[in-house]
Amino acid sequence: MKMTFYGQFVAGEDQEAIKPLLRRNQAFGVGAVLDYSVEEDLGDGRSRTSAADKETGDEAKCDQHMETFLRCIDASRGSSEDGFCAIKMTALARPQFLVSFSEVLVKWRRFFHQMAAEEGQAGRAVLDTKLQVEKLQEALANLGIASKAEIQQWFTGENVGTSGTVDLLDWNRLLDSRTKLSKPLLIPNRKTGQPEPLLSRFGEEEEQQLKRVLQRMDVLARSAMEQGVRLMVDAEQSYFQPAISRLAVQTQRRFNRSQPVIYNTHQCYLREAYNNVTGDMELSHREGWHFGTKLVRGAYMEQERERAAQMGYEDPINPTYEKTNEMYHRCLDYVLEKIKQRWKASVMVATHNEDTVKFTLHRMKELGIHPSDKKVCFGQLLGMCDQITFPLGQAGFPVYKYVPFGPVKEVLPYLSRRAQENRGIMQRANRERDLLWKEVKRRLLSGNPFSP
Repeated sequence: MKMTFYGQFVAGEDQEAIKPLLRRNQAFGVGAVLDYSVEEDLGDGRSRTSAADKETGDEAKCDQHMETFLRCIDASRGSSEDGFCAIKMTALARPQFLVSFSEVLVKWRRFFHQMAAEEGQAGRAVLDTKLQVEKLQEALANLGIASKAEIQQWFTGENVGTSGTVDLLDWNRLLDSRTKLSKPLLIPNRKTGQPEPLLSRFGEEEEQQLKRVLQRMDVLARSAMEQGVRLMVDAEQSYFQPAISRLAVQTQRRFNRSQPVIYNTHQCYLREAYNNVTGDMELSHREGWHFGTKLVRGAYMEQERERAAQMGYEDPINPTYEKTNEMYHRCLDYVLEKIKQRWKASVMVATHNEDTVKFTLHRMKELGIHPSDKKVCFGQLLGMCDQITFPLGQAGFPVYKYVPFGPVKEVLPYLSRRAQENRGIMQRANRERDLLWKEVKRRLLSGNPFSP
């Protein structure tokens, strides 16, 4: 049974072994997202010590993963036209660093929304939440964050909206310019209300790790651009995701100027999915680079809810599958509308849900988005929902199979998540079996059993 499972979902142990499959799929109009499915979780990060030799070993392992992803890019170029290579940020950075960086980003964002709530703007969509600069400066001074003179220097030029307001995107720019500020950024402690350094757990070593992971991303992005391959930054657990998304956006800023080379991933089972999508898309529009994303429902639901219960924070996941579907269609519709308005945007609709595929095709037709525009593509996992993938490819729609490969011992976490995410796999398998049997009977009755 295990060999059948691995054979269905894993194409091979190396890039040479998967080439015949890629060429066969391409003959039917189906491209590939090559996915060397290596990743790490906090179980690995927590066991690490701060000893220099251990840190050196961690960094060497990340460099090895980068070399593997470079070979994946090479394989994608040689085997799949207009292909993708998927990368995992937990393979390129230490998990504990991603957690620390995510905590900084979440605290900074929470502080903004705290001040917005005090101005009566609680619950607004992220792009609708705007703080008046003068009121914001006064509030920060009253909290003891900095003097009025210092705060005035924060909100000048590029850090202030044209209307004299600051939104979350403006607010986040302060983090980008934090090394230029005369004093460390402070935020109020959630329990005591007293100012404390935002970066208290993000010191020089973390800054060096940030530089190293961005350097690895730079190497991968340059290689992908030179070889005509696109990079897909996969989403991971929500306690990593703010950092992962931030690093993806930083790389998009540099390499998506003329075309979408780097794609981020947005998980629509998260309550914040719509704010994440709209915020990132607005940022790309303001700064003039191409927005690229893969929309997924999400693959870490049980793990996320268990961790939220253990750590005592709000469950980040939508309460029901129906709410996740609504969120997916809401995010997708927003992106499609912006594509219609000629924003620089591309999206991969990564789903096994037939209703979502039909929704996408209907909206594309309504909005006049043609498959040949290559602004919208579809994605499914290898071994799943071929009755969706191959008809789309034959009809001229850009469509891709996610093709995981690598040593089985290293891809076991990926296989386990796929099993959890797709518990309805047997129902889908039964549906595919019924469709095949229906086609066999049709051919037998027509007297042409060996021709379509």
